This record gives sequence, C-alpha cells and structure tokens, in this order.
Amino acid sequence: MSVNVAVVGATGAVGDLMRKVLVERNFPVKSIKFLASEKSAGKTVEFAGKPYTVEPIRPEAFAGVQIVLSSTPGSVSKEYSPIAARAGAIVVDNSSAWRMDPDCPLVVPEVNAEQLHHIKKGIVANPNCVAIPLCVALKPLHDVAKVKRVVVATYQSSSGKGAKGLVDFAAQAAAWAAGQPVPAPTAHRAQLAGNVITLDWTLDPNGFSEEENKVINETKKIMGDADIGVCPTCVRVPVKVAHSEAITVEFHKPLSVADAKAALAKAPGVVFMDETTDGKFPQPIHAEGSDHTFVGRVRQDPSNPNALCLWVVADNLRKGAASNAVQCAEELVKRGIVK
Repeated sequence: MSVNVAVVGATGAVGDLMRKVLVERNFPVKSIKFLASEKSAGKTVEFAGKPYTVEPIRPEAFAGVQIVLSSTPGSVSKEYSPIAARAGAIVVDNSSAWRMDPDCPLVVPEVNAEQLHHIKKGIVANPNCVAIPLCVALKPLHDVAKVKRVVVATYQSSSGKGAKGLVDFAAQAAAWAAGQPVPAPTAHRAQLAGNVITLDWTLDPNGFSEEENKVINETKKIMGDADIGVCPTCVRVPVKVAHSEAITVEFHKPLSVADAKAALAKAPGVVFMDETTDGKFPQPIHAEGSDHTFVGRVRQDPSNPNALCLWVVADNLRKGAASNAVQCAEELVKRGIVK
C-alpha cells in the first residue's frame, strides 16, 4: 500500500532528515508535499531526486493526506496537528505538545508499537531524543527481569539545539582551538567548546530541567509502567551529533550480565557492542547517521545485586527524532491502521 504524505516543518533540521529517511527506508510514498512557515514557503527542496516547492502550512494543504510527519515548535503543533487529524490524516508529531496527552500514544516502535492501535485524536507523539534510545535499551531487559528504577546521566550533543546550536558550537570551537577569546553563546546557555553544560534547558520548579522531566515522564509512559523510578541528569557536551547515556538499571530480581547481554544482542533496533570480546564500545561516531541504538559496557553494579550498568548511544536527529517518526509511519502502514 502506498500513501499520501505531508512533511510539516520540512526546511528544519529534523524535517530535512525526514525527507532523507523516507527515501533511504523506501517508504511507500504515493504522493508527497512539504509544508513550512510563511518564511520558508516558496523554497525548493529535493525528494527522491525531484524538486518540490515548499507550501505554507494551512488547513487546505492537508486535504487527501493520509500521514503527516510533523516537526514544528509546540505552539504550531497545537494549532495544526489537530487540523490535519480532522482532515483525515494520522499525524506523527515530533514536538513535545502531545507526548503526555493520554489520548495520544507515545511510541517507540521497538518498544510499544501496539499502542498505534489506540490513536484517539489522530495524533501519535514522537518521544524525546533521550527517552527513545533509553527505552530501546530498557525494553529487552524489562521483558526478562522487570525494571524497578533507572538512574541516567546524559551526554547530549550540540545538535540537540538544532542548526543554531551547531553554528554556535562551531564558532566557539574554532576560537577555543585557536587560543582566541570564545564568542558569547547564542544558542547554548553557556560556552560549550572545551566545557560541559549541566543546565542547557529551562529549569522547572522541582529543581530538574525541562529536559530531565521529559525523560522521567516519557520513559514511564513508553514503558507502560508508571511505577518505574527514573532519575536523570541531562548534560550538554561538545559533540556535534549523537547523544550518549550512562545508565544504571535496578530490576525487581537479579539479572546476570550474561543474560542481559544475550537479550540485548537479539533486541530489535539494538547494535550490541561487547568490549569484553572484541574491544569495541559504543561511541557517538558509531551512531551518527544510523537508525540503531548502540549499547555496550554492560556490567554488574557492585553496590546492588539487582542492578546493572550500561552505556547507550544514538543519533539524536535520526533515531531520536526523524527516523523514529518514519518508523512509526511504517508501522501504521504495516498494521493496516492507515486506510
């Protein structure tokens, strides 16, 4: 079955990748259109070797569209995703606007694709770029021993701030490497070159950042278990692309390192790298450009017999955003949910 597709926010970093991922994964496109703000309307983008003119986001643009892949600010999403859904499309929305809405499934296909059968508002929420790979790694372990608590420290790349973040980081890195005064940050909240930033996000009243609270709430929803304890510390690091995560997982019962490795090695979407056998371990340079979640450094927590430690890396723009959205669209077609 081929479907009519619209990409909203088509000229942004994630929208650009959505176009590429659709082609790479040979998504069954019948027709496609690209929508963006009035500022970007009229620009030309390429898809499958053909030029397309970007259209402005307006209600009539969704007529006849079956799947919308949207990556816009939350305010735009709140206005237009319901309009697209009322026009008959299923919207896979990359903003944070719908993630905690009880009537919108929050989906990582390797973890909870069955939730796509419960789309009450016509909107599927695409999770946060940390929560996605975290849950991909947790799912096979949860199936074996049931996760009780997760403590995670993130090492998040500059591209999490979008194209502006990368421009900001590049300017800082060039000056820092040359021993010159580093320009004041424009996208990041502090100097990133030669530094790490523990608060590159809005601070919420509970003392956690907005990003950390997303990880807490979204992980529980994706895993389908509100009782899982989640304690994150999100940190920006001087890396261009791909987020890394140092994870300690406590289970309801002991899970051996060998059994955990075996479960991860056969888990969908996971590339397991075992440093004890081949010396390889996940790094951002492995994940960049990939739709997989790279997992390694699995070891027993010496302080807790029911806990393991592991290291996870994924491309935040692809698996953390664009590719996960396209995978959701693939499942919608595969499962016959799109008519």
